[in-house]
Amino acid sequence: MPEIVPFAEAGYLFADFKHTAFRLETRRGYASDRAGARYQAFLSGQLPQYEPDVAWNVNVRAAVAAGRRFERVRIVDDPPTDGQRFLLATGLGNVEAGEDIRNIWRADAVRLGLPEFDFWLFDSKILARFHFDADDRTLGVELITDPAEVLAACQARDAAWHFAAPTRDFAARVPSGV
Repeated sequence: MPEIVPFAEAGYLFADFKHTAFRLETRRGYASDRAGARYQAFLSGQLPQYEPDVAWNVNVRAAVAAGRRFERVRIVDDPPTDGQRFLLATGLGNVEAGEDIRNIWRADAVRLGLPEFDFWLFDSKILARFHFDADDRTLGVELITDPAEVLAACQARDAAWHFAAPTRDFAARVPSGV
């Protein structure tokens, strides 16, 4: 059984990485999003506004200003779930902060053999593999440095990145509004 630590215990990785932090998002929705007021407002027809002062965006801006990169690929169903439409709408704010977020259709991800689990990959050296319960709640992450597993994540990142569309382009083709 893998050792799973609370996600907060891996938070240091976001400060310590030197070059790139890459995220692959595979889920159809996240409990943390559904629990928030922004999500409920979105479902009621209000498009989320960019929040430049939230801690995540402040950290991303500082990292990008220092020459580090935040990259993310989101796998999206056709048609997108409410959770995926919400992420597409809020993702534009993350892009504004400096993240390079791209999207790929689930059918294409399956054809490419992309993993069916979420992860962060830091500097192509540390893999933080997420574990979720059946209700999409994060149980924690497994921190992996095994070269074979890290290499597989690097290969998945490269394949996903090559075939994914930038969020602005993807959003223009797939309206996220309700």
